[in-house]
Amino acid sequence: MRKRIYKLLLVFTGLFINIIAFAQYQTDTTKTLVTTTTTDDVMRSNNKIYVVMAVCLTILVALILYLIRIDRKVTKLENLSK
Repeated sequence: MRKRIYKLLLVFTGLFINIIAFAQYQTDTTKTLVTTTTTDDVMRSNNKIYVVMAVCLTILVALILYLIRIDRKVTKLENLSK
């Protein structure tokens, strides 16, 4: 069960890193379509986008650690009931 959780954690981490990489990338089509100042441009100019990403990452890690902790407790209770 732990190996399965660790594999899922690895997959989600890889996907999350991929999303972060594409979130910072702006293509030519989006530059031509959006000519006004958007929220993400303002946040990038003030370097607040990194704060938002750090908060999101902290919440995600906390949730994953909480799930692992709950899984261990449930496994322990299952072993005691046998």
